[in-house]
Parts: sequence; structure tokens; C-alpha cells
Amino acid sequence: MLTDRQRGEAAELLRSAEHAVRPIAPLSEVFPGIDAEDAYEIQLVNVRRRVAAGEEVRGHKVGLASVVMQRLMGVGEPDYGHLLGGMELRQEVPVRAARFCQPRVEVEVGFVLGGDLPGEGCTPADVLAATERVVPALELIDSRIRDWRIGIADTIADNASSAGYVIGEGRDPRELDLRAIDARLTGGGGELLAEGRSDAVLGDPTRSVAWLARTVARFGVALRKGHVVLPGSCTRAVDVAAGGTFTAEFTGLGPVSLSFI
Repeated sequence: MLTDRQRGEAAELLRSAEHAVRPIAPLSEVFPGIDAEDAYEIQLVNVRRRVAAGEEVRGHKVGLASVVMQRLMGVGEPDYGHLLGGMELRQEVPVRAARFCQPRVEVEVGFVLGGDLPGEGCTPADVLAATERVVPALELIDSRIRDWRIGIADTIADNASSAGYVIGEGRDPRELDLRAIDARLTGGGGELLAEGRSDAVLGDPTRSVAWLARTVARFGVALRKGHVVLPGSCTRAVDVAAGGTFTAEFTGLGPVSLSFI
């Protein structure tokens, strides 16, 4: 467990690394004894700073949503981060890759909420009832930790390694089997880069969203109407470089693209 002063120092290290585009050593090395509670508080320090500067919280993302990734990190549940207004990307506007330390893209079936979600006791049925539409999504992840040498505390403190996101139009979730959406990520030349299926996310992405609603409720946070929720990737992450274009295609949902300069 860290002191409040150490948590503030850790948050400043991450903030400076992001602004300078210069990754730092793992927080778990700089602050021995850091745990998940410390890490969430560190994350919130920087989220509150950005909100105070005028950004809005637009939603949340879930990380480590697959059993394989949880085992790799030595944890028994996912983690989460915040989606802020400055992280919202648009398909028609190329992203400058040099803004980021070590960017990658992930393929996700996103949720746009049409109503507030309950917190404690939230179920997948509640998620379906409150979802306005499910959307094709690409999450831009980035680590402010050098060489992606992250442990669980490192990635939580670093806003679950989130950096940006883009979503497409989507459909009513009741029109689809959300456990059986095939996803393919291709490059600018049409080459296949990654593929997967939506049930890679806790067996059903609605379970991931319900977990998130229950978890953030413990911190007095609610998932509200209009929020975007990214429940976790259904494919492996793919490295990004300037000049690259990435298109994710989903059965029943359509495509979403992001390009880099």
C-alpha cells in the first residue's frame, strides 16, 4: 500500500510520460508494494485532473476480459479504465501515431447505453435492457510503461492502457446473438491481421459490461445513458505505425476503420 504522496507522484510520472511521449519504468519497480487499490486511486488522480481541465467522462473500458489474459497477469477478474472526451476518434480523421508511446489497436463489440445501468446486482439482462445499440469498435491502446513491461498495477494505474477509441453505427442488440459475432481485423492492403469471436470476452460481452457496472458502483460511479462501454477485445492487439490503416469487420454489425499518419 502506498501513501497519498506516493500515489500523487506515480500519477504525475504517468501524466508526464503521456505528454512527453516518453515511457517510464514500471510503477511496480519504482514503488514496491503498489497494489490494485493504489493503482485505481492513481488512475483517478489523472482522470479527475482531465475532467477539471474540461474533458467529460464518455464511458469506460474493460481490460483483461479473457481468461488467458487474466492468467497471464495473475489475477482473477478484469480491470477497467475511463473513456474521456479527448480520447474519442473519428473514422474520417487520420490519427497521428507519434502522439503515442507504443500504440496498438484492439477489436471490440462496443455498447452504447440508452439508459442508466444498475450498480450492485447488475446482470446481463439488465445490460441488454439498457443498451441502445451495439457498435463495431476499435480501441487504441497505449502503454506509458516502457516496452509494455506491465503488471496488473501498472496497467490499472495507466487507465487500463487506454488511449482512444472509434465506433461505428451499430444495431439493436436484441437483433443479434452477442456471443457469436465473428470479427476480422485487416490492414490497408486487405491482409488479415487478427480474428476472433465475441464470446472470447467472458463468454458473452454483456457479462463484461455487467461486471463493470457492479465494480464501479463500489466507488460511487454509475454507467449512465449515453455512455460508451468497451467490454474487452475479441482479438489479439496489433501494433500501429504511421501510414497504417486498420478495418475491423463484424458479422451483423458492419465495419469500422482507423488510419494513422
